[in-house]
Amino acid sequence: MMVIMLFEFVMSMADVWVAGRIGKEVQAAYGLVLQMYFVAIIVANALTVGSVSVISKLNAAGEDRRCRDAVHTVMLSAAAAGVSFGLAGVVAGPPIVRALAVPAEVKEYAAPLLAVYAAGFIFHYVHFSNQGTLRSSGRVRTALRIQTVVVLVKLPLTYLLAFHTPLGHLGLAVSTVAAISIGTALSSLAIRPLRTGGAYSPAVVREVASVGWPAGLMQLFWQLGFTTLFLVVGSLPENKVETLAAFSNGLRIESAVFLPAFACNMANAVIVGNQLGRGGRTGAFRGGLTTAVLGVAIVGVLTGVVISAAPLIASLLSPDAIVRHETVRYLYVAMIAEPIMAWGVILAGGLNGAGDTRAVMLSVTFAMWVIRLPLAWFLGIRLGLGAAAIYWVMNLSVAIQSALITWRYLGRKWIRAAFPCGS
Repeated sequence: MMVIMLFEFVMSMADVWVAGRIGKEVQAAYGLVLQMYFVAIIVANALTVGSVSVISKLNAAGEDRRCRDAVHTVMLSAAAAGVSFGLAGVVAGPPIVRALAVPAEVKEYAAPLLAVYAAGFIFHYVHFSNQGTLRSSGRVRTALRIQTVVVLVKLPLTYLLAFHTPLGHLGLAVSTVAAISIGTALSSLAIRPLRTGGAYSPAVVREVASVGWPAGLMQLFWQLGFTTLFLVVGSLPENKVETLAAFSNGLRIESAVFLPAFACNMANAVIVGNQLGRGGRTGAFRGGLTTAVLGVAIVGVLTGVVISAAPLIASLLSPDAIVRHETVRYLYVAMIAEPIMAWGVILAGGLNGAGDTRAVMLSVTFAMWVIRLPLAWFLGIRLGLGAAAIYWVMNLSVAIQSALITWRYLGRKWIRAAFPCGS
């Protein structure tokens, strides 16, 4: 699972590198569009969180018929949502970009880029859903092989389209859509045996939605928060484009350090879900903590590597001196909180696997909208303390978020909720 996340990072960093070679404006536009893309696929993430919790429990309990119904229903729901959001993104995406308070030269590149990404939402939605189904049914290696194909298509195609065709920066999005469409076809074939004989079930939709909606709402608040943070950074009095490009670079590099945490988050959802499905309360609790300790240890090592190599990494991503300097500053500040954030995110995966997604949603939403955004604007813009103040506020919100999730996990209410009758 960690390798799958590594592949996601490689594709993202390839896009950052290509965008930087085209220009700092494209790099800033790519970061903005990627954040808006994350907002647009929130329903896909919510479906995946809900389906992983439901399918893993059904699979562990040996309820084959209900499991097939769940797999079939989730795939159809993902396809319907992907078509709907794709059409909405193609039509409304570019006007929304043009209305944002970001530099005009960034909007020029961002609007068409978002439209291309939106055209491929159907593939993103179905592929994410299928990969979640494969993970929850214990077919992680199959998911890995499929994602390997996606990467092998994506990387050379990005370089070819961006530098050797008239598409230019649009090649970033076209190559992604093409690679994900191939992954969608392969993952759909892989889950076919799991859904054969299954029927569409409104009851499954309700069950998945009951688990997934808090996760979806949490993702909405989180991703809208980051998009708003982009606007705050874009409101700085000087070097707006350069700081936006550096912020985008820093987030992508940070995502590399965070790969083990995200992998452990997904693994914890499956581990806890399977343990609870078998009635293992103690195993679920201890398994979640063990996964969190392992993830934090790995993230801590990677954090040290990035801090020591920050100037070199920044120089590889952009030829612009201001962008490189700001990228290094972001990394020096942000890396301090990485192990803390890893701990909270991995425990949140366990809570998601148990179906306690509401607690995660409330913790993340509070940290983002009550702590991070108001203080980032007040200190960074209102008091004129600049980008560094925004980065430190991000660290503060991470600490509060992780503390709230830890409190919930250690309280074990999620275990009692999984066995309401004391069974």
